[in-house]
Amino acid sequence: MKTLTEKFLVDERGKKVGVLLSFSEYKKLLKKLEELESLYAYDKAKASKNEVIPFEQAIKEIEKSRE
Repeated sequence: MKTLTEKFLVDERGKKVGVLLSFSEYKKLLKKLEELESLYAYDKAKASKNEVIPFEQAIKEIEKSRE
């Protein structure tokens, strides 16, 4: 995996208050986050022992919850 080349934003005391990333690195992080959210949702659903619903319905419900 490629190493991130972030730059830190600091306040007048030198305390890190933000991170500056290239747009492509930002998009990659968002994609990875979405993948992790999907895995988390799957694990949570599997552990809940609730009624099974069709995949298409599950996707619709997940997308609705993100709005």
